[in-house]
Amino acid sequence: MKIEPFHTLNEMRKEHGLIKTVLLKVDESFTRLTAGLSINDVRSILRGDPAGKPNPRVKPHTEGAIFHIWPSFYHEAVTKFYPTFRLGLISWALFLIEILTGLILMVWYTPAPGTAYENMLRILSNVPLGQFTRDVHRLAAEGMVIAVWLHMGRTFLTGSYKKPRQFTWATGVILLLITIGLSYTGYLLPWDQLAYWAVTIGASMADAAPPPAVGEAVALLLKGAPDLGANGLLRFYLLHVFAFPLIALLFIFVHYYKVVRHGHSLPPELETIGEDTARKVPQDKRVPFLPDVFTNEILWFGLIVMALVVPVALGIYTAPLEHAANPQSTPLHTVAPWYFLFVQGWLKLGDKTFWGVVFPTILIGLLMLWPYLDYNPSRRYGDRRIALMAMFIIIGIMVVSSYMGTPGFLVVTAPQIELGHEFMPGEKVGPIRKIPFEEMLVGTWSTRALDEIPDNAPALQAVMEELWHEIEAVPKLQVVEGETVSYEGMYGELIIEDAQYGQAGPLLKKLTLAIHWDEQPFDVVRQEPGYFVETYVHVDSEYEKTPAYH
Repeated sequence: MKIEPFHTLNEMRKEHGLIKTVLLKVDESFTRLTAGLSINDVRSILRGDPAGKPNPRVKPHTEGAIFHIWPSFYHEAVTKFYPTFRLGLISWALFLIEILTGLILMVWYTPAPGTAYENMLRILSNVPLGQFTRDVHRLAAEGMVIAVWLHMGRTFLTGSYKKPRQFTWATGVILLLITIGLSYTGYLLPWDQLAYWAVTIGASMADAAPPPAVGEAVALLLKGAPDLGANGLLRFYLLHVFAFPLIALLFIFVHYYKVVRHGHSLPPELETIGEDTARKVPQDKRVPFLPDVFTNEILWFGLIVMALVVPVALGIYTAPLEHAANPQSTPLHTVAPWYFLFVQGWLKLGDKTFWGVVFPTILIGLLMLWPYLDYNPSRRYGDRRIALMAMFIIIGIMVVSSYMGTPGFLVVTAPQIELGHEFMPGEKVGPIRKIPFEEMLVGTWSTRALDEIPDNAPALQAVMEELWHEIEAVPKLQVVEGETVSYEGMYGELIIEDAQYGQAGPLLKKLTLAIHWDEQPFDVVRQEPGYFVETYVHVDSEYEKTPAYH
C-alpha cells in the first residue's frame, strides 16, 4: 500500500509560496465541506459544463452525510411538474420552515397557563418580527397539513403505492398522522379561547375510546388531569417541540430511503403493466442530481418561502389570537381545527365512541393496508376506474362531513344569540368592532332609522344595513328549545358611548348591541327587555385592519 507523504504548512510554503499555499488549503477545506467537490468542480457546475470522467459530482452522494440519501440521478420523466407536482418537496420544505420558526418562537415562550398567553402577547407586540414569525409558522403548519394530504392523494391517483412500494405508502400514512399531531398539539400553545376549547373537543374523543377504563387512562395521560390545565399544556408542548418532530424526522428518512431504494415511480402511462421500470433508467434518460435537480429544488424552496412571506407581509394572512383561555366560559359554536371538522361532523351523527374513535381507527387501518389489498397490477388510469371512483367518492364524503362539522349544521340557537355572535362575537373581531374608531359616533343607532346615521360614517351605515338584512331574514316563528317563539317586530340597536377620555379626545368607547322584538324576555343583567351584547374598543385597537375571516 502506497502511503502519501504528509507535508507540513512550512514545507508547502517553501515549495509553493505563501499565497498558493493559502489557496490550496482553502480549496482543501472547501472540498471537505462539500464532501468531494473542489472549487473548480463547483465553478464548472455553475457554468453548466458537462461532468468529467470519473464524475466528481457523485462524490457528495457516496462520501457526504447530507447528500447520501439523495440519488445521484433521476429519470427525466419524474423531474417534470407532473406526476409528482412537487408535493413531497413542498411538505419537506414546510417542515424545515416549521422547525426554524418554531425554534425562534420557543425562545420567548413558557408552557404554563399563567404565562403562555402573556408570552404570546409579548411575541406579537415587543419581539422584533415576532408577529411575522408566528404568522409564517402558523401558515406553514396549515400548508403542511394540506400538502401532505395532497401528496397522499396524488400517490393514490397515480397508483404509486403498488408493489414494491407498499411499505413506503404505510410510512406516508404515519407521516400524515404525525403532521396532524404536530399541528394539533401546537394549536393549544397560544392558550387562548379558540385553542383551549378546540383542543378540549379533540381530547374528549380520547376519553370515548373503548373500553371506558382505557379511554379514561388515555385522556388522563394526554391531559395530565381531569381538566385541561398546566399538566396538559406541558404535555402538548413536549409532544409539539420534542416527540413529534423527532418521530417525524425518523419516518421522513425511512420514507425517503424507500423512495430512493425503489426509485421514483414514473408516470403511469410510461410503465409496463406489472413491471416496475423506475430503477431501470437508460443512460439517455438520466438527469443528474447535481446541478439540475438540486438547483430546481432550491428554486422550489424559494417559491415556497415567498408563498408564505408575501401573504403575511401584505397582511392577507394573520394567525388569530383570541381572548385568554377561560375554562369557565364556553364560546358559542366551539369547533375543532379545520382539519378535524369531518370528525366533528361525524360526531353529530350519533355515538361519540363509534364515530369519534372506532370509525376513524378503522379508516386509518384500511388506509395503511390498502396497497396490500389492491391486486390490480396496472397503474394506468383506464385500468383503475373503480379505485379512482372510490377515491373521488371518499373525497366527496370528507367534504360533506367537514360541512357537517361547521357550527351551522344541525345546531339550532336562538336568532338573537346568533345575531350577537355574528356581529359582535366574543372570540373574534366581527363587523361592529371593525368600524373605524372615528366613525363610532356617540348615540343610539337603530335598524328602524337607518337614514338618521350621518353620511360621514359610511362603515357604521354599512354594518347597520347588514344587520337590518340579517334581521329581515329571521323567520318570524321559530322553535327554540322545544318552544315556539314569535320574533315579530325584531329590530337592532347599536348604542355607542364614550367610556374614557384623554387629552386628545376619547380613548375608549363602549359598544352595546341590542336586539329587540315584540315578545322578548327581560335581560337578566340589564333588567331590560331584549338581548344585549357589550364590548369596549380602544382608539389604538385598529380592528378595521384585521383580515375578513377574523
